[in-house]
Parts: sequence; structure tokens; C-alpha cells
Amino acid sequence: MATFLYRLGRFSFWKRHFVALFWVALLALAGAGAAGAPAAGNSSFSIPGTEAQKAFDLLDERFPGASADGATARVVFKAPDGQKMTDPGNKAAVQDTVDELSGGTEVAQVTDPYQGGGVSQDGTIAYASVTYKVPGMELEESSREALKAAAEDARDSGLTVEIGGDALQAIPETGSAEIIGIGIAAVVLVITLGSLLAAGLPLLTAIVGVGIGVATITALASTLDLGSTTSILASMIGLAVGIDYALFVVSRYRAELAEGREREEAAGRAVGTAGSAVVFAGLTVVIALVGLSVVNIPMLTKMGIAAAGTVAVAVLIALTLIPAVLGYAGRRVRPAGEKSKLLGGGRAKDKADKPNMGTRWASFVVRRPLAVLLLGIVGLGAAAVPAGSLELGLPDDGSQPTSTTQRRAYDLLSDGFGPGFNGPLVVVVDAQGSDDPQAVFQQAGDEIKALDNVVNVAPAAPNKAGDTATIAVIPDAKPSSVATEDLVHDIRAVGADIKDGTGAEVLVTGATAMNIDVSQKLNDALVPYLVLVVGLAFLLLIVVFRSILVPLKAALGFLLSVLAALGAVVAVYQWGWLSGLMGVEETGPIMSMMPIFMVGVVFGLAMDYEVFLVTRIREAHVHGEKPSQAVVTGFRYSARVVTAAAVIMIAVFSGFIGSSDSMVKMIGFGLAIAVLFDAFVVRMAIVPAVLALLGAKAWWLPKWLDRALPNVDVEGESLAAHGGAAGKDDEDKELVRA
Repeated sequence: MATFLYRLGRFSFWKRHFVALFWVALLALAGAGAAGAPAAGNSSFSIPGTEAQKAFDLLDERFPGASADGATARVVFKAPDGQKMTDPGNKAAVQDTVDELSGGTEVAQVTDPYQGGGVSQDGTIAYASVTYKVPGMELEESSREALKAAAEDARDSGLTVEIGGDALQAIPETGSAEIIGIGIAAVVLVITLGSLLAAGLPLLTAIVGVGIGVATITALASTLDLGSTTSILASMIGLAVGIDYALFVVSRYRAELAEGREREEAAGRAVGTAGSAVVFAGLTVVIALVGLSVVNIPMLTKMGIAAAGTVAVAVLIALTLIPAVLGYAGRRVRPAGEKSKLLGGGRAKDKADKPNMGTRWASFVVRRPLAVLLLGIVGLGAAAVPAGSLELGLPDDGSQPTSTTQRRAYDLLSDGFGPGFNGPLVVVVDAQGSDDPQAVFQQAGDEIKALDNVVNVAPAAPNKAGDTATIAVIPDAKPSSVATEDLVHDIRAVGADIKDGTGAEVLVTGATAMNIDVSQKLNDALVPYLVLVVGLAFLLLIVVFRSILVPLKAALGFLLSVLAALGAVVAVYQWGWLSGLMGVEETGPIMSMMPIFMVGVVFGLAMDYEVFLVTRIREAHVHGEKPSQAVVTGFRYSARVVTAAAVIMIAVFSGFIGSSDSMVKMIGFGLAIAVLFDAFVVRMAIVPAVLALLGAKAWWLPKWLDRALPNVDVEGESLAAHGGAAGKDDEDKELVRA
């Protein structure tokens, strides 16, 4: 592999005009496709194999034309102080709003608060429900504007009016913090590479890669039903790995220049060595992201594949566009150790032979490996303690910022009708095989009324055929509470007894029940997903490092860091620690897909540092150094780059904490803190400590396995055959042609 990548790097350097034109054309093509594509909405949410989805599908079949999958809105009215919603003036204003909403071309039904029981007991709050013919992501902007206009007209009459539901769900905004994250990344690159030009290359190429990835996702969003969150997560991950991979190659290029090699030769060797690490690091990320498909949640599968595609583009750009751009930069990218004049270059060095920080740190660790190892494990273990109280759920309007109309509508409904009103349960009774469907409907309603945590049970509403009915159940607790989850399980237990006695099937659905089923499905899939992803990556790392213990250590270290990161997420978003600093306005259960998503993404990113750091250590060991000295050598060359890469990733992920979307906000924090733990505790402390303790045993591999494994040559041993410091131009071109 090293030889192939070496030739690819030299080809890209030599044919830089062709390579640059290819990537610019690809970016333009993707941009043109995105410009002509419909805007991404919220991906349709289906969870195959769950009871809630089965009930939802049954509603579509038995209640045709009811728009079971259509967007919904609740227009909530509050009377001025000292007035009631039943006062004639307020009642007239509400009636005008209902009439105005009913005229929409996409509106299926509007319920009048005064005819449908939509007025609170104290008479101060009322609501009108609007059902649309199409799902929220297909709703035309004119329908949203008409909804907002109707609410504004009602406000003009003196009423407080807010809108809840999914009809107004907006594309998440990441805010200015993302720009700040990129700015921090730029500063770190300048400090690390010692040149403004060299620092700009990783940023430029990463932006090109993310641009191609996000533009492609945008162009295909409508066709493939990709939600707006998909492109945000793809840009988050693609930008972070794109900068890191480019940094790895550029830093190795500068190191090769410092060895006295010609620039084209240095580019080839940088791609042949650091590029090999990039390929395998990228493969682990892709495996982790594509592996999300085993959960069998279409939305999560699409998010994972889209992000994996963006990572694949980042890898290809690091292998081709980076050497091409280095060719354009010429002598303006300086060898390692040299800085540009703007940053103090050209000054005499006081202590040329002074060990760098990576050397000093690694020397300290190999002298006290046991103490460092124990301190790292205890520290991560303490951070992981809150993960023991992890509660899972999915965000609803109650988790929105208080500045949004959806959140204010949620709070008004809670005040007027109780917290459970925001998460009604829909019980579907399928009595098609029963002798007396009406009796079954009555029995189901009566038994549900007798359960704890129930505020109200509406009369059964049968379909035209009379064989299926829906029963609306209002819990007495908020949708994301444990009490509501227990109620769903209790209703399902009642349904099982009814089925045994009558043959009728009782199913629970609705947004709240769907969230509960999603959480359970994700919990059930976590262990199989871990086995699949960690197992495949473990096999891949055995091939890379030709060792059993090093990949095992890498996997165990990852588990420590991800548990510690989950503990931090629970402490902030569930317990409320530092919630003000992180912009958390409402604590509650952790998003259901957070653990499995963090496992996938963090594992891939953790292996980036593992591969880049340990391949340098193995390279020194293969070239004859003792195990402890190889650790120090590896850190001398790679610790600075890995540290910079981690800081960049943390800065980029932290930028998404400013998003308006609670899911993106939580994922940004979780990934940032996970990279912090993994890079600075696991990879920079626990890894060298374990390698120092294991010594030569770290690189042990059974002879039969050594013979069976392919030699991918990540260390670039085969490159010794391609010349030394100075390669002649004619020889270089002949090599590329070969």
C-alpha cells in the first residue's frame, strides 16, 4: 500500500493542474446540483419492527384520508389578565383564526376549541388543532406563512398566541460558534505548522471536501428523504477529520523536507507513510458510521452513510489534493522546525538540540508507566460515574429554547391542561376478528381508565367499517418522564390480556410511544453494534499494527473514553451541571440515539489518533529501536500533530454547541468532550504507559497469523527502494509513469 500511495502522492504533485481541476469541477457539479434541489426538510421518521410503527401503519390502512402522517400544529391562545377565553370578544377572535386556517389548500382539518373540548378548566387557555394533508417535510412554505399570519392576526386582538407541533419545525441553525471553532482551528494550525500558508492548506482542502459532501447531500435530500440534520452532522464530522487528515500529511511532508528530500519526493513519501495512516484511520470511521445501519432505524442509517461519504471524500482529498496544493505552494511551505519570517523564522536557535514537549512527556511516562496508567483509569472512571443514571428519550417541544414559539406553546398547554397533554397516547384497537367490536372498544377504554398516571381517556372513535377504533389517552406526566413510559408499558400489558380473551389487538402509538420504542430499539442494538464495529476495526488494526495486544489496548481505551464522555453528557444535560454555560435551558433524558451515535463516531475518531501515533512508534521499533525508546521517538514526531489535531476537532465540535437544534447541540458537546478524554488521557497517557509496561510483548503476533495477514506496510519500509534524499526529475517522472 505504501508504494501505491507514494506513487499517487508524486503523481498528484506532478500533475497538480489536473488534480486541482478535478476537485474544483466536482465541487462545482455538486454545488450546481444543490442549488437546483428542493430544500431539505425533516426526514420522515419510521421505526420498522416497533409496535408504535405497526399501529401507525394500521391507522393509514383502516382510516384512509385521515392524514395520519400529515403535519400537525396546535395554535394556543391565552386570554389577557382578568379575562376568559369564553368572553365574546376573545371567542370571536378565535373563531376568525379557525376560519382563516381552514382555507389553506394543504389543510385537512381544523378543530374548533369550543366544540372539541379545547378550553382549559379555568377558561384562560384554549387551543385549535390543525392537521395537514402532507408530512411536515413536504409542507409548502406558503402554508407555514399562512399559519404564522393567522396567529399574528389573533395577537392583534390582544390575545397571547403561540404555535406548537411539527408544522413549523425549522432547519437547525448552528450559530456563530461554528465560525469561532474554525477560527480556533486556524490558530492551532498556524502554531503547529509555523506558517500561515501551510496552516491554510488543511483548512482549504477540508472546506472543499465538506463542500462536496454537504452539497451532494443537499442535492439528494429530497430524493433520498434526508433530513436537514443529516447535512449538519456530515459537515461536523467531515470538517473535523478533513482538517486532521490534511494536517497529518502536511506535517509529514515538512518532516520529509527537513530530511533533505526534494519536494516531489517528500510529497510522495508523506502520502506513502502518513497517507497510509489516514487510509486506515478513515476506514475505521467509515466502518463505525456505516455500521449504524444495523440498528435498522432508517433516519440513523442515512445519517451514518451520509457522514461516512463525507469522511471518504476527506480521505481522498488528503491523498490527492493536498500533494497537488503543496506543489503549488512550492518553497513557501518550509521544512519542519522552520517558521516563516512573519512568525519569527530566520532567528538563531538558542538550543537546537532541546527535546520537544512530546519527547519530554513520553520520557516521563516511560519512567512512571504504572502511576500514569492508574491515574488515567481512575480519572476516566470518575468521569464515567454519572453514566450509571443515564435516562434515554427523544427531544420534543419541551426541550426547545424558551425563545421559540413551539416551547411557549408547550408551556401554555402544560399550564392549562397538565404536562401530559403535550404527549397524548393513541391507542389503536383492532377488533376485526372479534365477534363484538363495540364491546372490545368499551372494555379497552374502561381498563385503561383504571390505570395509574391517567388523566383522561376519550371515548373510542371507530372507523367507517366499525372494526377498528382509536382511543386518545392523556397521561398525568410530561412526555419524557419515566411515569409516562411506565404507562405505555401498562397499556400494552392490558392489551395483551384483551388479546388473550377476545382476539382483538391493542396497540399504542403517537409521538410519545414512538420515542419510547426508539429508545428500546437503540438499547437493544447497542451491544450487537459494539461487537460488529469494534470487532471489524479490531481485525483491521491487527493488520495495521501486526499485533494482538495493541489493538486490544486501543479498543479498551476507547470504551473508557466513551463511558467518561457519556458521564459528562449526563452531568450537563440530565443533571444540569454547567447547564447555563452550555446553553441548556431544560434538562431531561438524554437523546435516545446519543449513546450509539457517540460509540460509532468516537470510535472512528479515536482510532485516527491511535493509528497516527502508534504507527510512528511501530515505525521506530521496526527500524531497530528498543520498545521504550520507540515510544519516545514516536511521540517526538507525532505528539505535537496529534495534540493539534485533537484541539482542532474539539474546537470544531464545540462550535455546534451553539446550534438551535437540541440534538445537534448535545452531539457537539458529547463528541468534543469525548475527543478531549480520548486524545489527552487515553492516547497521550494510557497508550504510552501500556506500551512501556508491555515492552516487546506489545508487538507479539502468532507466527501462523503473521504469515496469514497481508503486509500493508503502513510504516513505508518498501519506500527505501525508491531512493534517498534527492530524486532527479527525470527519474521521478519515469516512476510516476510506471
